[in-house]
Amino acid sequence: MPPLPRHARLVVPHHPHHIIQRGHNRQVIFAQDDDYTYYLSSLKAWKTYYQIKVYAYCLMTNHVHLLLEPGDEPGTLGQFMKRVAARQTRYVNRLESRSGTLWESRYKSSPVETEAYLLACARYIELNPVRAQMVAQPADYPWSSLQPRIGQRQDPWLDSDPVYLSLGRTPRQRARRYHDFVTGKIAEEEWPLIRDAIQRGQLTGSDRFIEEIQAKMGKRIARRGQGRPKKETEIEK
Repeated sequence: MPPLPRHARLVVPHHPHHIIQRGHNRQVIFAQDDDYTYYLSSLKAWKTYYQIKVYAYCLMTNHVHLLLEPGDEPGTLGQFMKRVAARQTRYVNRLESRSGTLWESRYKSSPVETEAYLLACARYIELNPVRAQMVAQPADYPWSSLQPRIGQRQDPWLDSDPVYLSLGRTPRQRARRYHDFVTGKIAEEEWPLIRDAIQRGQLTGSDRFIEEIQAKMGKRIARRGQGRPKKETEIEK
């Protein structure tokens, strides 16, 4: 019996996308600090070329989480991911005197509704090390976007999404409010909602968002029942 055809990945221009890419057979991708810094250098090297905005990231031992926004051309997202993954593969193969693939053949992605879900997705990404019991506090993990977003270090190449920018008038105010958001109470349904959306390659958003994207893309999109995390306007300021 021939293999089933892959579903075409849905990429929405000028919308953030939650991305997960895993190591082949969940093998280790990042074994030492230089491995992490090399991957981050690839993000910096190719984001401008492909006009991709990088809003959040977390590099785990055997996979990566990214929150990316493509520009006008949907195909640039896949090209960007291919470039970054290939550069890391060459680096690791050279380092370990090996050949072959480093990553799973296909990354997972989910377009994200900006107003209601973007901060929730960033928090989900940056809390990965806590869920994995690698650190007690998310800010203790050096290989995510949380430290620059709460003002603990500078990542000049990292983009600020519009919802994050709306948290305050000054960088200090935004950093404090985002820190409170990340470390605050999380709705029970939030994590499984985001996890299921990315695993299924579905939209992370409301029914209204799905209808808007269907109209924009001219195609039907799978729906699922889901709750809704707090909007940015509902975050305690």
